[in-house]
Amino acid sequence: MSGQTAEKLAYMANQIARNMALDEAPVASVADHIVAFWTPVMIDMLIAEGQSALDPIAAGAIRRIVEGRIPPPQNRATDPQVHGSDAG
Repeated sequence: MSGQTAEKLAYMANQIARNMALDEAPVASVADHIVAFWTPVMIDMLIAEGQSALDPIAAGAIRRIVEGRIPPPQNRATDPQVHGSDAG
């Protein structure tokens, strides 16, 4: 993925952070917004390439997202995309 795209994602995350800066819990609000409306690919790209350009609220939101992420499947046997997410 290109650095220019990561820069655009950082710009977008910073815009969201500015718009939610006066919320009661701005970091949580930004994290919730990104998780709800961004694709995993967008989030992964921002985590991998764009964090240095983030404002403090956006950076906190990305840290919150990283800390709360479920690890990817280790193999096809544990992949819910292959086998579904219902254990029962």
